[in-house]
Amino acid sequence: MVDADSAKQVVMLTEQLLPYPHNPASIAQDQVDLIVQIEEVGDANKIGAGATRMTTNPRELLIARSAAEVIAHSGYFNEGFSLQTGTGGASLAVTRFLEDKMRSRNIVANFALGGITATMVDLHEKGLIRKLLDVQSFDRNAAQSLARNPNHIEISANQYANWGSKGASVDRLDVVVLSALEVDTHFNVNVLTGSDGVLRGASGGHCDTAVAAALSIIVAPLVRGRIPTLVDNVTTCVTPGSSVDILVTDHGIAVNPARPELAERLKAAGMKVVSIEWLRERAQLLTGQPRPIEFTDRVIAVVRYRDGSVIDVVHQVKE
Repeated sequence: MVDADSAKQVVMLTEQLLPYPHNPASIAQDQVDLIVQIEEVGDANKIGAGATRMTTNPRELLIARSAAEVIAHSGYFNEGFSLQTGTGGASLAVTRFLEDKMRSRNIVANFALGGITATMVDLHEKGLIRKLLDVQSFDRNAAQSLARNPNHIEISANQYANWGSKGASVDRLDVVVLSALEVDTHFNVNVLTGSDGVLRGASGGHCDTAVAAALSIIVAPLVRGRIPTLVDNVTTCVTPGSSVDILVTDHGIAVNPARPELAERLKAAGMKVVSIEWLRERAQLLTGQPRPIEFTDRVIAVVRYRDGSVIDVVHQVKE
């Protein structure tokens, strides 16, 4: 929607042309330059793949279950709360573990935000989430829900998270659950570059939701294969640690020292809360110290924070 509003040339690909006027229209007629009719735009069954898949991995489900427990005992799990889960198996799976907790406490969420999944649609249709604010449909079920559920509402990326707009939806978030490629002992998060220093992912609304939500939770395995997820310093900083409240791993939960009240609530609920330094030592014990990545001086990407300032740069990996 924002792209169509700003682009010099807008080309629409479609399988079907309908009689005028078509309504509702996500992109208005005065924004479109060309329409190209083709037999098949793509395979809708492959929308929910990769980072947006629903996981069956036992470790990711363990982390998701722990994150749901964290939410339930955080002090923010109340009637009318709002929620977003980011991409990544564990973060997306948190929603399914919240259902029983919402039913047992008779809690209904006012809205879910961001990339919408089949699980969120399911909770919406069961009456556990009143409205879905959808900036991106993560799977086919979510896309189909837009057509049948009047309270499944399509929003632009501008409404979603533009810090300079008159009202961004992220500013109304109570809880966000996000994934990470790397986290360091200062709670800084990397979602762009892999353990080899090569660009792997996209930041999306990571830094926007982390700073705007009342409670920001990062979910990640302590190690991936023989590579630690928790490191001394992230390769690329996308979300500063000052925006992150809690890290949930398969080996324990670390709370940012800036939020001592959260640590007390979780400990009172009997949850395993440890220091991030303890988790870092455990990761290093499991994997050893990886060889540092060697980079050239050539900058191949600039990482901008939500206000447009440069928060980091990505250098070319040395051959």
